[in-house]
Amino acid sequence: MAGRIPRDFIDDLIARSDVVEVIDSRVKLKKAGKNYQACCPFHDEKSPSFTVSQEKQFYHCFGCGAHGNAISFLMEYDRLEFVEAVEELASILGLEVPREKGAAPAQLSATKNQRDSDYQLMEQVTKFFQHQLKNHAGGKAAIDYLKQRGLSGEIVKQWEIGYAPSEWDAVLSTFGRDNGLIQQLIDLKLITRNDNNKCFDFFRDRIMFPIRDKRGRVVGFGGRVMGDNGPKYLNSPETRLFHKGHELYGFYQARQLHRQLNSVLIVEGYMDVVALSQFGLTNATAALGTATTPEHLTMLMRSTKTIVCCYDGDRAGRDAAWRAVENALPILQDGAQLKFLFLPDGEDPDTMVRKEGQDAFNQRLTSAKPLSQFLFEHLLNIHSVGSSEGKAALKAQAMPMIEQIPGENQKSLMLETLSQHTGEFDRFKLTKDINQARHLASKPDVKNKFQQQKTRITPIRQLIHLLLEYPELAKDVPEVQPELLVDGGFNGLNLLMDIHAFCSSEGEITTLKMLDHFNQHPQISTINKLLLQETLISKSDAIQEYRDSFAKLLDWMVESRMEILIARDRVGGLSKDEMKELALLSQSRK
Repeated sequence: MAGRIPRDFIDDLIARSDVVEVIDSRVKLKKAGKNYQACCPFHDEKSPSFTVSQEKQFYHCFGCGAHGNAISFLMEYDRLEFVEAVEELASILGLEVPREKGAAPAQLSATKNQRDSDYQLMEQVTKFFQHQLKNHAGGKAAIDYLKQRGLSGEIVKQWEIGYAPSEWDAVLSTFGRDNGLIQQLIDLKLITRNDNNKCFDFFRDRIMFPIRDKRGRVVGFGGRVMGDNGPKYLNSPETRLFHKGHELYGFYQARQLHRQLNSVLIVEGYMDVVALSQFGLTNATAALGTATTPEHLTMLMRSTKTIVCCYDGDRAGRDAAWRAVENALPILQDGAQLKFLFLPDGEDPDTMVRKEGQDAFNQRLTSAKPLSQFLFEHLLNIHSVGSSEGKAALKAQAMPMIEQIPGENQKSLMLETLSQHTGEFDRFKLTKDINQARHLASKPDVKNKFQQQKTRITPIRQLIHLLLEYPELAKDVPEVQPELLVDGGFNGLNLLMDIHAFCSSEGEITTLKMLDHFNQHPQISTINKLLLQETLISKSDAIQEYRDSFAKLLDWMVESRMEILIARDRVGGLSKDEMKELALLSQSRK
């Protein structure tokens, strides 16, 4: 029975990983001083406010407040549960995840055991199909077909292509050893039960392509016929593992081969992906018998800034491209590029790359149409802008589509192009210039902004900042006792006391341990911001600065108390104790 993952292992896992490498493999980071920056992947923004610290191994967005370590990033970005994120990070580092016996709730344990069993069974069936390709009597015809299509033995092995035997019960008889396994095979749509309660294999006499999810686990299959019997491709139906609107064939392999995907090519068939990879084009992926969905495009845009959709040039291909446009507009951020390449009638990427080779095919890719060009070409074929009515109809259809675009620059350029087609370009430019002038006029003065930031560096904030940078100060400088300031009315004192108490009670403290302890603290956002600021103070100077900041607060508190007592003396006099206190305070000031 699976149990909880030991906390020590999780701490060691985070310590071994590099948050910059984890994030950079999904969101391109740029060096910015000691840290790295990017536009936040968790909210829409024009300028980067997402900062990653390699030294302190955490990230923070100054825009939306998202923060955390490598595990929390995988949870948010890849939409994984905590345990899945730990397993993903461990797999990146080549580590096995240990378990504590009997510590996990029974339901969670059963669910995980079921999923592990499902993935294991899918992997076994993948190897079964591969074995049948070489050893089954019908495998020879499948191999001949693959050779005829120009695939080498090496590429067939690389893509784990197999063969589903023609018998009705090849998978059933091999893996359905008891009722529980038979039900599991049914649940994963590897076999089917008919109305007469008879079970038989779902895939028969087909070339099999295993579909791996973004973590590399087999979640489904695509089966291709070798003749004209039945549909050309038969894909796994929806199961508890497989959701075709969220998966792309070949995407896992492309990410494995490219640390940074400069571009991704979306094609229509499994054979296209495999053939292109044989010719060195290893960035291709295919939708699984469905249109390119918003989920597909969102997943791709997290890994690359350029997506090229490659379709046949016929009506069906252009209709598929238009559906991709409609799905892309609501998620089109600034910096992302969606392009369209239409091949000659009767050609697909498989046949095209074999006819003209890698270089010529790459040349075609460079001439792919940007989304904006394809969009307006499509709309201009529908609406004639030679009349006022045609321009009005074009604008009526285009405006709602353009307004969906979240990227402000993308939207602005689209609106500019639309204004040119409708004869309203001059009015558009005038409105744009007026809005820009208003925006500039409303910007705060840079000097004043700097002064405001400068005044926020109070002694309390400096003490907190120094403790976050050098937690050992709490023990090395025992004369600094924040609890002495409780009557001073200082903003931020509670946070200072919390951090000081933590640093005083713990042994060796790392930034990650600090973040983990204060993760649910009401002022975690302030802690994150201070952690990402450079103190510009060395350890040797930090001790004196730490003492000086505390002394300054004590002086302010004494001065404030003296002013209160003096004011009280003017109004109604002081008691003996108060007079004694004032005398002592005055003496301390000297």
